[in-house]
Order: sequence, then structure tokens, then C-alpha cells
Amino acid sequence: MNAPLGQETSLAGRISANWTTLSAAERIRSIAATQSDGLIATTSFGAQSAIMLHLLKENAPEIPIIFIDTGYLFPETYQFAEQLIKTWNLDIRTYHPTYSSARLEALYGKLWEQGDKGAEKYGVITKVEPMDRALKDLGATSWLSGLRRSQSSFRAGRHYAEQQKATLKLYPILDWSDGEAADYIKEHDLPKHPLVRQGYVSIGDWHSTKPMTEGMTAEDTRFDGAKRECGLHLPSEQQDFQI
Repeated sequence: MNAPLGQETSLAGRISANWTTLSAAERIRSIAATQSDGLIATTSFGAQSAIMLHLLKENAPEIPIIFIDTGYLFPETYQFAEQLIKTWNLDIRTYHPTYSSARLEALYGKLWEQGDKGAEKYGVITKVEPMDRALKDLGATSWLSGLRRSQSSFRAGRHYAEQQKATLKLYPILDWSDGEAADYIKEHDLPKHPLVRQGYVSIGDWHSTKPMTEGMTAEDTRFDGAKRECGLHLPSEQQDFQI
């Protein structure tokens, strides 16, 4: 996908144009060489997180990787994370919400059950705020993420590089199909999240994630299909929620 009109001369536009002919590994190496100061990556230790973590390990192991621990992840996610961190010696920087799960529910109840506004507030408290704090702590100006267009309708129109407020967002495997992602996992014999064997294709918090069954899409497995984005990957103009 070409850079959007009016963006061709911006840094994001130039990167998007340059990345169309590069492999994912080349994209990571090129950005690590030119944007090394302030470059970070993120992981959720989700269903396919091993792909980006492996690419980073092989091509830019010096990049710190931020992990947002909401306090509501599956036990299997914590176990999977521990396995990958120890096996690959990953530089993981873990950030937590300022609210514990007990405090959050005492003050606001189960926000994930309170419709769109509740889910938005939940995303801000457990993900957006700790991510903003991590970006500031690490002086991050560029952020590598494993988003792919095939993951959801919302992500289908994304570009390889986008400016999100003061941060340059970069998606090295954006153009990978589900088949290409599966092939990479098989080719490199990557560890699989334990819940994948139980039919989970998109793994977030335990209270709002379900396995995919017949007739469902991947988007349907999160928040009953009502909400896929937690706020971390929304455009800047949609990120003004308040705690």
C-alpha cells in the first residue's frame, strides 16, 4: 500500500514508501540503523507475538521491549512470557497500571462489562496510561509493533509507518497474511502460546477473550466483537479518553 496523499514528504510517508520492497527483517534492520536513539518495541505475549520477538532477537536484539501487564492476563500468558524471556534472553521492560485490579474494580466495577465507554476507560487505565508512562521513561520516539492488516478490518487500512502524537509507529509485518505468519512460525519452530491449542487466535485479558468457534471471525473473539483496539493503536485523534 502506498503512502497516503499528503504524507509522501513526511518521515512516516518516506518509510512507508521505502518498506514496500523490503522484507520484515530488512525493515527492522534499516530502522534500527537510522532510528536507534529512542527506538523501542512492544509485545503482548499473545497468540503470534513470538514472530516479532524472534525477528527482533535476530535483527535488533539491543532494542528494549515494553510489556504492558494489565493484571488480567491468562495464567498461560505469564507462563509463555517467562518461557520466551528466559529462552531468548529478551530485554523486557514490564509496566503495570497505577491501579491494582482490586482497586480498579472497587472504584469502577467491572468496566469491561459496562459497554463501549466502560471498555474505553478500562483500556486507558490498564494499557494506554502505562504505555504512555513507558514511552516517557525510555525517551521513546519510534515504536515497533507487530500489527498486521489481516488481523482486523480496522487494521486493514494501516500504513507501514504512522505518526501517533509524538511517536513514530512502525509495523514491519503489516503486510503478512495469516498464512505467511503461520509459515514463519513453522519454519523457525517458534514456541506457541498454550491457548492456541484450545482455539484462541487473539489473546488479551481473560475476561474479554474467547476461543474462535465455527462462524466467528478473529474480531469476534475479543469483547464479543464490539471492540478490537484497546487504545494503544488508535489514531491520535481517538486517544483523548480521560481516566
